[in-house]
Amino acid sequence: MKRTAMILPVLVVLGALGISALFVVDERENVLVLQFGQVKQVRTEPGLGYKIPLIQEVVRYDARILGLQSQPLEITPLDDRRLVVDAFMRWRIVNVVDFREAVGIEGVMAAQGRLERILNAAIREVLGAVPSGAVLSEDRTVLMNRIRDLARRQAATLGVEVIDVRLTRTDLPEQNLEATFARMRAEREREAADEIARGNEAAQRVRALADRTVVELVSSARRESEIIRGEADARRNAIYADAFGLDPEFFSFTRSLTSYERAMKSENTSMVMRPDSEFFSYLRSAGGAGLPDMSTILPELPEEQDEPASETPGEPLLQ
Repeated sequence: MKRTAMILPVLVVLGALGISALFVVDERENVLVLQFGQVKQVRTEPGLGYKIPLIQEVVRYDARILGLQSQPLEITPLDDRRLVVDAFMRWRIVNVVDFREAVGIEGVMAAQGRLERILNAAIREVLGAVPSGAVLSEDRTVLMNRIRDLARRQAATLGVEVIDVRLTRTDLPEQNLEATFARMRAEREREAADEIARGNEAAQRVRALADRTVVELVSSARRESEIIRGEADARRNAIYADAFGLDPEFFSFTRSLTSYERAMKSENTSMVMRPDSEFFSYLRSAGGAGLPDMSTILPELPEEQDEPASETPGEPLLQ
């Protein structure tokens, strides 16, 4: 009975030691077995592992992809315009032994601090060699790839791999925003003034061309109209000449009627002339058959009044 009482505690202790010698490796982590700070085992595959109880210890590291958000960093690009930049890095542990030797017992927290310094140095080196326009543009893929490659080479000594780097913000410092906006407004106003001036110049050219075209068209139309009018007048005169040439007596008759119409058109017209004046010669001629004789209508004037009477005010003298 006493022997059983002594063996039972020993078995319990041995069982506890046996259980403590076992450990499980998860698929999401890498495991180091350390003995007095020295690496004795490296387990990267999931499964069950063994260690010496009380002497060896198990240190676990995350094998998944980790993220690092850097703090805002002020840089000076090639054109001396200050910018505030921050970035996001994705990384993972690829060599747990080198990682343990590089960061010590602090693990991932210490690695985050060192990676942030590496990232900031890479950002300063890459962005400091290009103008601010390239940094502020939408297409910054080339710059981000250069930062990633530079940070990857420097982070390899820590036993980690830098997978990707992305610039999350590229802004101007607050104290420079107003001056920058004012300069941008001035540039846009200057460009707008140039565009307006070029537009006015183009409009003036169009108006001048239109005015010249109008003058040319009007001149051409007038010239053609004068030519057509002259041809029409010539044709009309030819028709008149042909028609009047057929009957000269009729031509003389129409010409006399036209003269009468023009001379006596106004109601206030007064005429003083001799009865035998040539103005009424057609009416007195034999060709005026059927028309009254002017000698019977107008009395014969005395001989001393052979010449037309002098013109009195308001009564024109027509012959």
